[in-house]
Amino acid sequence: MRTADIRSRFLGFFAERGHTVVPSAPLPTPDPTLLFVNAGMVPFKPYLTGEVAAPWPRAASVQKCVRTLDIEEVGRTTRHGSFFQMNGNFSFGDYFKEEAIAFAWQLSTTPVTQGGYGLDPDRIWATVHHTDDEARALWRRVAGLPDERIVARGDEDNFWSMGVPGPCGPCSELYYDRGPKLGRAGGPTVDEDRYMEFWNLVFMQYERGAGAGKSGYPILGELPRRNIDTGMGLERMATLLQGVGNLYEIDETRPVLDYAAALAGVRYGAHRESDVRLRVVADHVRTGLMLLADGTAPGNEGRGYVLRRILRRAVRSMRQLGYEDPVLTDLLTVAGECMAPSYPEIEAAYDRIADQASAEESAFRTTLRQGTTVLDTAVSQAKTEGNSRLPAAQAFLLHDTYGFPIDLTLEMAAEQGVDVDREGFTALMAEQRERARADARARKSGGTQTAALRPVLDAHGPTDWRAWDTLATDSRILALLGPTGPVPVARQGEIVTAVLDRTPFYAESGGQESDAGHLTSPANEAEVLDVQRPLPGLIAHQIRVTAGDLAVGDEIHAAVDPEWRLGARQAHSGTHVLHAALRQVLGPGALQSGSYNRPGHLRLDFPLRGALSGAARSEVEEVANQVLRRDLSVGVRWMTLPEARELGALALFDETYGEKVRVVEIGGAWSRELCGGTHVEHASQIGVVTLTSESSVGAGMRRLEAAVGVEGFRHLARERDLVSRIGESIQAPRAELPDRIAALLDRLKSSDRENQRLRDEAGRARAAELAASAEEVSGVRIVTATVDGGSDAARALAIAVRDLLPSERPGVAVIGTAAGSGAVIVMAVNTSARKAGHHASELVKRLLEGRGGGSAELAQGGGLPVDRLAETLAAVPALIAGA
Repeated sequence: MRTADIRSRFLGFFAERGHTVVPSAPLPTPDPTLLFVNAGMVPFKPYLTGEVAAPWPRAASVQKCVRTLDIEEVGRTTRHGSFFQMNGNFSFGDYFKEEAIAFAWQLSTTPVTQGGYGLDPDRIWATVHHTDDEARALWRRVAGLPDERIVARGDEDNFWSMGVPGPCGPCSELYYDRGPKLGRAGGPTVDEDRYMEFWNLVFMQYERGAGAGKSGYPILGELPRRNIDTGMGLERMATLLQGVGNLYEIDETRPVLDYAAALAGVRYGAHRESDVRLRVVADHVRTGLMLLADGTAPGNEGRGYVLRRILRRAVRSMRQLGYEDPVLTDLLTVAGECMAPSYPEIEAAYDRIADQASAEESAFRTTLRQGTTVLDTAVSQAKTEGNSRLPAAQAFLLHDTYGFPIDLTLEMAAEQGVDVDREGFTALMAEQRERARADARARKSGGTQTAALRPVLDAHGPTDWRAWDTLATDSRILALLGPTGPVPVARQGEIVTAVLDRTPFYAESGGQESDAGHLTSPANEAEVLDVQRPLPGLIAHQIRVTAGDLAVGDEIHAAVDPEWRLGARQAHSGTHVLHAALRQVLGPGALQSGSYNRPGHLRLDFPLRGALSGAARSEVEEVANQVLRRDLSVGVRWMTLPEARELGALALFDETYGEKVRVVEIGGAWSRELCGGTHVEHASQIGVVTLTSESSVGAGMRRLEAAVGVEGFRHLARERDLVSRIGESIQAPRAELPDRIAALLDRLKSSDRENQRLRDEAGRARAAELAASAEEVSGVRIVTATVDGGSDAARALAIAVRDLLPSERPGVAVIGTAAGSGAVIVMAVNTSARKAGHHASELVKRLLEGRGGGSAELAQGGGLPVDRLAETLAAVPALIAGA
């Protein structure tokens, strides 16, 4: 059974049993504790924790997931991959253990011809928590499992929580016996390779308190509403139903592996090391495809860095297999054909995906060239200093700064007869991982700080949010939070978080900055600094009390700054206009991958190979402003997500949408996007869209910035003033400025070339003069001198003088120069001097008391006071004589 069919059969089974089929959320998640969705329940977390009411009593989904914490282990075993799909059925206070167990058993064991998966019931084992007698009894009664195939396990394996206070409960897992060829008999506690886990049923029935680990916390009691959260690994079920050995051999992965093997001229299964590399390629290409399809772009931070690392590991693995030509787009084509039956949007986005991947691979090939140069220099220096080992810090620098894989460093260093401090490198990597984990923990603890706000949400319900309808509300303060927790009163000058029963303030989201404004009462006033949604449905205002004291329970007037809101509306609508204009000029592949807007200003990121041409930039700006001139209407419609997709509405990749979505239209179908922001009523109210910059924000990704409204006109006025001043300076009419400036630049370049020619000529004459006046000491011709121009000038002169000294006799040139507040010395020795035992790096270190380094032929040192430069140069002859 194909993986796509397993997927559709799962959703169909649960749809027939009253479950709402919920589409997979995009991989990038708005959850502040995560970079990507890493479990099937993540999109449902607010409903499972009770933060907001679920819109359906029961639901089913097939959720895309990415986990990369131990990415180095991918491919070394066949049990885990960085991308996987999780089939899940969920109950929100509806059914519980008996129905969940019955559903899992029915779908797993019902014959294929009757809509099930047709697993042999005599080969299925179940695990239960050792205290969960109810689940054990249900497996016996509902499924007919004998006691010997129901295994009791402890908290480590069969009790679930999210690691923080909140819902928890026992879980029950289903395993399938794949036969004696794969391991020992005795069930999952004996061998989890032979007995493959394929479904986990979590029974959320308790509330836990604070504590560490899997069991170091108290159970506070029963939940008022019990939930079900199950997860069936789609790839694992495909492994079972397709009769293959592991997830790398299923129909969505094996074609990529086979294609990579064919390109590299190797056979899968013939050699362990090549098998590992082929599995890395297959996994990482599929993961990269899905991340790119969901709008993540390669970059140096966060999600972008994870994607960059995944793509580069795939390329590196192909190079290790002996294939060094560009390869990503070909592999992605194969992966796309495998995944498109389940995710047809991949086909529509493929051109953008291929462009971004190709640009990233090209950048990595450049990185490899640069890293090779750095590595060669480091190896040369190590050998010069008599070391046979490359320091860990150097290997880590190559890895962390240049993206140079450690295995490549090891391989290339070994080719040059040098090993690498692998233990030290591993320790540095461990420190970096711990910093990353600490950062993740900090993000997680930032999420747990919202615990202080949960009682407010529980007691008063969601904030009555009026940002779409009004600029002012009469409100009541429900809670105030200081740095250490809830406070009853906020004094003048203090900055606190305030929760109101209703608010007109827009909370930052969808790329739009939060509103500014004030909270006022007859005797008190506070400035609103920031507005956020720390919990679904709850609006929190960061305020500074500017007059009087504010207390919980106070009645206040909440008012948005109208000028601020107008500018924000212009910027957000301007972003939609610019996005549609880009797509009209460049094609549908110019899909927004990120945006930010604040009053008067906006920026928009989109995929593109190379810079946007001047002509294209002008056309985009022209299209946008023609829309403003036509005064297209701006409207809002509510509909279901499938209806919005049917209409062609564009959705942001990192947003999670509810059952009903808000569609903002400009000119009907001309611009149609899912959006929760504030907008103008007519396009002409934007005023003007003026592009202010276009730049790169990573391989294959560009950023446009623009000013709108009054800020746009101000930008145009500044440019007009600048042009006027330039015209006055060079005494030319505006129309002639381009030609006049081009002529001036040509004259300047010509003058620069002539000046450089004269400098080179003077330098050669100076070098010849110095070489001719060389002093001979102990059979070595020595030149010492100073030069202006810093270390580059000193190095150039030292090399030039050395090369003019007779090659058959030892020669040394030592040039000093002032560099900032200190002085630098450069020493160059010729081949004869080197053979006579004069080593440039060692001589510089002796001359400067250990400060300096380089090669045997050329070395440099600094840290010398300028007033000691003359005496140091004067000491060179004695140094050479004593060498």
